[in-house]
Amino acid sequence: MPTPNKAASVAELKDAFQSSNAAVLTEYRGLTVAQLKTLRRSLGENAQYAVVKNTLTKIAANQAGITALDDHFAGPTAVAFITGDPVESAKALRDFAKENPNLIIKAGVLDGKALSADDLKKLADLESREVLLSKLAGAFKGKQTQAAQLFQALPSKLVRTVDALRAKQAEQGGAE
Repeated sequence: MPTPNKAASVAELKDAFQSSNAAVLTEYRGLTVAQLKTLRRSLGENAQYAVVKNTLTKIAANQAGITALDDHFAGPTAVAFITGDPVESAKALRDFAKENPNLIIKAGVLDGKALSADDLKKLADLESREVLLSKLAGAFKGKQTQAAQLFQALPSKLVRTVDALRAKQAEQGGAE
């Protein structure tokens, strides 16, 4: 029978899985407390990094409807629960792992879909949401400008064509 503390831990982890956009499992073996503190700071306010017990976290993930991570609950595990932009947090984890090879990114889940370590690296290589939105807005603005120029060019081309026809008729009328 589970103790009240364990039941409370499972409920808290389940809530964390359900309220986050993404969750990333990492192995932190060999990292110091100071390094973990640095990692937590680099993740910012949009992510919570917690060292967890594998069995309780697996139960909580399953209760939250996430079964894709079951095979990755082995060894010392920590979870980054991401509530903000997952790209920024993935970049922070990737950059920290480059500087500290003891941090191993195992797997993750994004909006209910399982992600491998390679998928998380690809996610980290994306530009941030704000940059992508500004590029999209720029593309729309450029297309609108092109459309306006096209619509403006059609009547002026028509006017030039009509003028050319008039001039040609005037020449032909004067030549006869």
